[in-house]
Amino acid sequence: MKFKADIDIMPLEALLDPQGKAVSKSMGNLGLDEISNVRIGKHITLQVEAGSEAEASQKVSQACDKLLCNKIMESYKFELSEV
Repeated sequence: MKFKADIDIMPLEALLDPQGKAVSKSMGNLGLDEISNVRIGKHITLQVEAGSEAEASQKVSQACDKLLCNKIMESYKFELSEV
């Protein structure tokens, strides 16, 4: 079976996010003072071939842990859907 993974990788809440801070400050210049605390991360999609959803989830977790996410500075979450 083939699965699609939608992965969101974000900086840890305890860490500063310079990109998000710059965007937050720029919101005021656009007249959008109501928007604050912007955090900027990454969104990754991929497909994985696996025998079950549990196996696909395990493979995506391994990819995130070993390559896609710097777990010292980032966290991730993902959703799987069958293709």
